Amino acid sequence: MRVAIFCLVLFVVGVIFSFNACHNSSTNSVATEEIPDTISYNYNIRPILSDKCFKCHGPDANKRQADLRLDMPESAYKALKDNPQAHALVPGDPGLSEVYRRITTTDSTDMMPPVKSNLKRLNPFEVDMIKKWIKQGARYEKHWAFVPPKSPPVPEVKDKAWPKNTIDYFVLHKQEQKGFTPNPEADKERLLKRISLDLTGLPPDIATMDRFLADKGPNAYEKMVDELMACPQYGEKMALHWMDVSRYADSHGYQDDNYRTQWPWRDWVIHAYNENLDYKNFITWQLAGDLIPNHTKEQLLATGFNRNHKITEEGGVIDEEYRVNYVTDRTNTFGKAMLGISLECAHCHDHKFDPFSQKEYYQVFSFFNSVKEPGIQSTVGGPETYAKRPMMQISNEDVKSILKFVNKKDTGRLIVSVMGDSEVYRKTYILKRGAYDSHGDEVQPGTPKSILAFNNNYPKNRLGLAEWLFDDQNPLTARVYVNQIWGELFGRGIVKTMGDFGMQGDLPSNPELLDWLAVDFKTHGWNVKRLVKQIVMSATYRQSAVITPEKLKNDPDNVLLARGPRSRLPAEFVRDMILASSGLLNRTIGGPSVNPYQPPGLWESTTSGRGQLASYKQVHGPLLYRRGMYTLIKRTSPPVEMAIFDASNRDQCEVQRMRTNTPLQALEMENDPTMLEGARVLAAKLLQDNSQSKDKIYKAFRLIICRKPTDKELSILTSYYADELKTMDIKNASKLLNVGEYPIPAGVDKITLAAMMKVVDTIYNLEEAITKT
Repeated sequence: MRVAIFCLVLFVVGVIFSFNACHNSSTNSVATEEIPDTISYNYNIRPILSDKCFKCHGPDANKRQADLRLDMPESAYKALKDNPQAHALVPGDPGLSEVYRRITTTDSTDMMPPVKSNLKRLNPFEVDMIKKWIKQGARYEKHWAFVPPKSPPVPEVKDKAWPKNTIDYFVLHKQEQKGFTPNPEADKERLLKRISLDLTGLPPDIATMDRFLADKGPNAYEKMVDELMACPQYGEKMALHWMDVSRYADSHGYQDDNYRTQWPWRDWVIHAYNENLDYKNFITWQLAGDLIPNHTKEQLLATGFNRNHKITEEGGVIDEEYRVNYVTDRTNTFGKAMLGISLECAHCHDHKFDPFSQKEYYQVFSFFNSVKEPGIQSTVGGPETYAKRPMMQISNEDVKSILKFVNKKDTGRLIVSVMGDSEVYRKTYILKRGAYDSHGDEVQPGTPKSILAFNNNYPKNRLGLAEWLFDDQNPLTARVYVNQIWGELFGRGIVKTMGDFGMQGDLPSNPELLDWLAVDFKTHGWNVKRLVKQIVMSATYRQSAVITPEKLKNDPDNVLLARGPRSRLPAEFVRDMILASSGLLNRTIGGPSVNPYQPPGLWESTTSGRGQLASYKQVHGPLLYRRGMYTLIKRTSPPVEMAIFDASNRDQCEVQRMRTNTPLQALEMENDPTMLEGARVLAAKLLQDNSQSKDKIYKAFRLIICRKPTDKELSILTSYYADELKTMDIKNASKLLNVGEYPIPAGVDKITLAAMMKVVDTIYNLEEAITKT
């Protein structure tokens, strides 16, 4: 039954993902929409043309109609090929502009978009916008994301008392333009919960809550921020997002999907965030640590980033086909993770919306094409197959010296897949229609010119690509990363489509703020901890998350940031919250992934029958209670409790998780063994306190919800406990308590324990328990 439910979950998730991927709305949720006095091509016109026109009149030469490009002014202004007396656009005169005539005509043979295109016609607002743009001269602009950011002047605001740092001036300026006012600061309890979850992924304990509440000093909040950022759990929290970006998993993927030992690279990511390695080196080491002169073992280990892709171990495959697949994966990941563009759309043909040619795709591809790897090295085997060449071996001596952060406890051989180029340069060709064996013209390493032409002074290898990425004129690198960090903290990026800064992506909700953050990040040495602290110290971040009916109506998605962030915890942190509040959490940092509780039969139903991961072998003891990020991810059967809460299956680079609300999530909270065991263990600890039942429930509420309960909440829970004591019998109590491996204290009254367990479980199932408020 559980296998069937899991399959249903994957199907529903797949349908939702496909729908979201194909329906990329760029509408702004702020209700009021008026035609601005001055029309901007980037912000007002290009989104319309991209949705309604570029399919036939855009960058893709193969699909272009009438030899007309509306994404380039020189093409849009010139005489039409089929009618030399007419022009698509006549600056200043809509009446003479064929574009305006075609979008307003009722003649089905002339109207644009044509009926057969299945594209929606422009609505009256869009038509009026284009008309006004043409009247104002039909001026084009380079796509906003491809123009290097410049630090804008800090805007003036009316409420000069509200801002706490520069971020707030940009946010408040937008709010005041729209007639909004910010929320007051959240109360200290909710604020502590928010920063604790955002900076460590864990709820605060009662001692920390009491200490923070008692600190009346003006810098109490900043002291707590610094304390949390100094915790080793900060690195774990920050690393979780990068696991999605890097498509980290504990199996090779494909049909056999056997075990791999890539976890030392994960340990390095946690270490890098805790040590505050600057973003420039963080990325450079991962892209090209092996090419740095006199590189260290740590820099080599960092290159595991580009070996996290799926690798086949199936006999009978075509070697070159799979080798090309690996290079393709690295190229696509580079585009999405570091440039925030859908470069993969130029794999088979010119990009249909963005100015990236297929040739440019394979120029980027060539940077990753010389790795010394075959398509298949070995079939399923023992420990010698847990990494693939090129690989590095981590010795016991290494973990005592340069790789002290690697949590290697045994003396066995530990190998990790890393990068390493062949001594012989491998030529790169355009692959016709993306087919591995259909070579077109040869290409040299390069980058999309619309972003930034590759500087010939840079070496034509991955190290040169890293230098290009951090070139001061690269318009995307800083913007993309600060947007990812903003999205992690607010639940939504300044650019909503965090993986697509291209023509089909959303426009930034506050472009001046995005550019200011990007420039500030660069000029302060790409300092990640400074960036994170800067955001969480802002008045914008500290606002109460309470939403008024007016704000819900006029800004339901909180685009204007007139209230604090409120979102459900990621899948891994739902588990962590249960373990931490119950006292079960194993706080060991790093090390191999583990197999906690899981419904039987899931792995067995998706296996070829070969390898270490053919059947599920649950761990026991303290390993059962490790943080969610250490749960073993088998690609063909990802952890079901994570999938239900929208975790990535790590098949490919993912910079933004989708967020769903389904009944299955409630069912998991009510029935998952970890949830129930956590409730039982916490209940047993509460019963050991020498206090009244009301005080025990009060303590449980604080541990889980991270605030003091109201009198009404406490009264309801206390009454529920009394009712359970009256109705609970020993048979039902024994059945309820028989979950999880953690021992029940000797001599405890089972009926009392079961009744308290149900109260704790009820608190765990409150929406607020798994929500950042």
